[in-house]
Amino acid sequence: MNFEHSSKVKDLQKRLTAFMDAHVYPAEAQFEAEMDAARKAGNAWQPAPVMEALKDKAKAAGLWNLFLPESQYGAGLTNLEYAPLCEIMGRSSIGSEPFNCSAPDTGNMETIVRYGTPEQQEQWLKPLLDGSIRSAFAMTEPAVASSDATNIAAQIDRDGDHYVINARKWWTSGANDPRCKILIFMGKTAPDHPDPHRRQSMILVPMDTPGVTVLRHLPVFGYDDAPHGHAEVLFENVRVPVSNVLLGEGRGFEIAQGRLGPGRIHHCMRLIGRAERALEAMCRRATSRVAFGRKIADHGVTRERIAEARILIDQARFLVLHAAWKMDTLGNKEARKEIAMIKVAAPNMACQVIDWAIQAHGGGGVSDDFGLARAYASARTLRLADGPDEVHRNAIAKMELGAYL
Repeated sequence: MNFEHSSKVKDLQKRLTAFMDAHVYPAEAQFEAEMDAARKAGNAWQPAPVMEALKDKAKAAGLWNLFLPESQYGAGLTNLEYAPLCEIMGRSSIGSEPFNCSAPDTGNMETIVRYGTPEQQEQWLKPLLDGSIRSAFAMTEPAVASSDATNIAAQIDRDGDHYVINARKWWTSGANDPRCKILIFMGKTAPDHPDPHRRQSMILVPMDTPGVTVLRHLPVFGYDDAPHGHAEVLFENVRVPVSNVLLGEGRGFEIAQGRLGPGRIHHCMRLIGRAERALEAMCRRATSRVAFGRKIADHGVTRERIAEARILIDQARFLVLHAAWKMDTLGNKEARKEIAMIKVAAPNMACQVIDWAIQAHGGGGVSDDFGLARAYASARTLRLADGPDEVHRNAIAKMELGAYL
């Protein structure tokens, strides 16, 4: 494969970097201040005005909906072309939303583009693409080990022209957000089907449907991630039209594989950017602080960590680019091993690099002054989100052993 970026991508890299420098990085402190003020006022689940202003600027700059390969709705970029742009956005904890490129909306939009009917696309996809609403994805459940998705026990029962849903979900990212109007729900429509991978379906559930109740928000290492957040949601006799099903009954696993491929690689792309920024912070700190008569950068252990960080980041980046290239050339299914590999490699790499950056900052590293604690919390979560390391490692091993069995 050719790692050289096209002139179109280089131009977008330049424009995106300039936008981040001029608008996004300077807005980070203001975003936190606005969210702190909302928390003190008793309701953190409100959009931050600075974020809405950033969106208007990004739209005006033509930096909007940069994802969605092979779709009339996106910017016409392949996964390989989007990767370096997603990395730039991933440098900031607020870097994706201004461009309408943040999870889970990107994965949900790709799902509706790929598997939704024209009517579903008109009702939900277009408002999501416009950024006028947000969305959530309800898959994980507190009562079962959801890393094995066949365990998911949510009930979806047919009743005439409607489905009736009963379930308790958690880690439904985005459900706390008042802009969240639609969620994609995964549950069992055929619990007795002989094929365990044909028991599940995915259905569009409007958030204002009677019986949908957000029970609580779930903090991540103490961070509420407001206004988007993560929620535990109760579904009690929730009725939705049969026309809300995606692709058809029993196709939930098929959709999940199509959805999670791009979603996983986007997370990994963003983690490259987050790790790069942590390494930059570590180098700045190491060259400006003195300990035991020498700059921290002059201590051998620091230099070893800086070198190792550079190696780890570049290794992960090339793995991500290769996976993106394979998705573009052979399809998501054929690239499943490479996607699983980056899903293990990128979060582990980011956790290690950010941890070294925290160590170089001393006590400041675990405060909120440098953004490293939040970055670590986010990276560590991604060793669980979209499938834990253990599941991906097992899948990689099975594919490797397949040639010998």
